[in-house]
Amino acid sequence: MSKRDYYEVLGVPKSASEAELKKAYRKKAIQFHPDKNPDNKDAEEKFKEAAEAYEVLSNPEKRQRYDQFGHSGMSGSAGGGFGGGGMNMEDIFSHFGDIFGGGGGSFFGGGFGGGGRSSRRVNRGSNLRVKVKLTLKEIAEGVEKKIKVKKQVECKSCSGSGAKDGSSFSTCSTCHGSGQVTRIQNTILGQMQTASTCPSCGGEGKIITNRCTKCAGEGIVQDEEVITINIPAGVAEGMQLSVSGRGNAARRGGVNGDLLILVHEEEHPELIRDENDLLYNLFISIPDSILGTAVEIPTIENKVKVKIDAGTQPGKILRLRGKGLPDINGYGRGDLLVKINVWIPNTISKDEKKILEKLQTSESFTPKPTAHEKSFFKKVKNFFD
Repeated sequence: MSKRDYYEVLGVPKSASEAELKKAYRKKAIQFHPDKNPDNKDAEEKFKEAAEAYEVLSNPEKRQRYDQFGHSGMSGSAGGGFGGGGMNMEDIFSHFGDIFGGGGGSFFGGGFGGGGRSSRRVNRGSNLRVKVKLTLKEIAEGVEKKIKVKKQVECKSCSGSGAKDGSSFSTCSTCHGSGQVTRIQNTILGQMQTASTCPSCGGEGKIITNRCTKCAGEGIVQDEEVITINIPAGVAEGMQLSVSGRGNAARRGGVNGDLLILVHEEEHPELIRDENDLLYNLFISIPDSILGTAVEIPTIENKVKVKIDAGTQPGKILRLRGKGLPDINGYGRGDLLVKINVWIPNTISKDEKKILEKLQTSESFTPKPTAHEKSFFKKVKNFFD
């Protein structure tokens, strides 16, 4: 089933401000919150859907990319944001603590969620950004690339826990394993309860008593990794793709960051890109322009033979339909536009000069523009009016 439009999911127009997005997301999240809808799979999926939409639209860079390319522009292969359907509740509560409040995902104080959901802090790895160079042929067909990146990976010695072994942990004595400390203040309005991250364990709820010697208790080490990425056909210069979970690993078993891929389009020796269309400047001689000829035109795949009619004027555009680039959202394919340029030599021989002097007074060489050709100047005039 195809994904719904993110603006439709949140029920906001495309012009919605940051505050309007946050308000709309909060409303949806309250409506479909798992604590309010226990054992309701449909509500849980809508809760995740709203979180994914807000994660993209609340990020100016991702929102711009989504507005331009739709869902296809949000990842290296298909899904974006949290990697499509791979979201879990820890991801959501970790990302949107400011909306859910300090209680680990509860809007509702003691009414919902306070008792059953863990409030321990979930670490998140940082994102990695790499630049990938693509030829026009690779952009036209889509391509699978293998790239080697230096990144933080999970420590194999301790499996990312940071501890020497499974018995090298103790429950934090400050927060008693909850990851948070609660403080009650007396105010003129009554007692106010606030929760904050435990300063002793950093929100993890446990303390490492015997650290892993390889990673010094961090759970991550620096290493190289070869990552396979799928670039969809039709991407453009400057477009950024996202591969969920392939960035830097998180400290002590958290959520990995994303791999952000910046597309760099290599210049083609003959073809120029204009969105999904390709442009080609064809130069022909004066005799070929007058008598007509057949020429080979380069395309992305190969060369095609094109007939140039006798009497072809400079500046004429030939359109080869479907010989351009595919649209990234699947809306057809662009064209190859061939502009005819007539080559005027800078120097000629004496014999050539005599021939041209004879033709200079010929009636056939006297300019006789048609009404259509004359209208070009009217179009130019109207453009500047």
